[in-house]
Amino acid sequence: MTDPTDLYYDVRGVGPVLLVIPGGAGHPMGFDALTDRLAERFTVVTYDPLGLAHGRLGLPVGEQSVTAWSEGAHRVLGEVLPDGESAYVFGASSGAIVALDLLTRRPERLRRVVAHEPPVVEVLPDADVQRAMFAEVYDVYRAAGLGAAAARLGAGLEERAWTADRSLDSQPPSADDELNKPMALFLTRVLGRFTAYMPDTTALKQLPGRLVLGAGVDSRGQLLHRTATLASELSGGEFVEFPGGHIGVAEHPADFAELLIRTLLSVTVH
Repeated sequence: MTDPTDLYYDVRGVGPVLLVIPGGAGHPMGFDALTDRLAERFTVVTYDPLGLAHGRLGLPVGEQSVTAWSEGAHRVLGEVLPDGESAYVFGASSGAIVALDLLTRRPERLRRVVAHEPPVVEVLPDADVQRAMFAEVYDVYRAAGLGAAAARLGAGLEERAWTADRSLDSQPPSADDELNKPMALFLTRVLGRFTAYMPDTTALKQLPGRLVLGAGVDSRGQLLHRTATLASELSGGEFVEFPGGHIGVAEHPADFAELLIRTLLSVTVH
């Protein structure tokens, strides 16, 4: 099991500290091009909560929680951030949920947070429908494996009808999948508990200028565009559309980084 006292992160660049919290199971796959750009302006600290990019892929992982990741992120800041200073934060997807929680719990350490497409479906009026969808994703994974579950999840995020695709290689996952495949770890150890998280919008309202909710322009009409826009309204946070869709950080890293830099630096909070 991952030791909760262990911290895994990478540091690059020079400038004010920017903590990056990836989505999924926290593996920073696809973030290199983005962080290369960000490192031209910031000291970029990429948090890897399960150490999957630090030699721990293949080791057993227990059930994960937003609180544990948030506290880990706070401890990372304690190691890299000088006393009395505050950091910028960018979180994507499940990492965006962690960013919201971190801002709620540790606002004194944060200047400004951008949370991109957090799947905080509990803010939605149809939260029960979305909970059922995520539960079905898990059931599909157990019955038919990763490809079928990813297809079910994709349909749910795009809010379109789904029927099982018999052309997919459907078979129950092996025990190795949950050790060696970050997506399998995400579906079984992260997705359920993270999407049950309800942000403390009352607390966030007390932090004007600190929070930006982001969503991809290509995500308009989809579930996580809805969660981002409604969360911004409920929390009083700003709303910004970024290039691409849910994985815009990988699809358009240069343009995404440019807008992210402008968004982070548009307000300075002390």
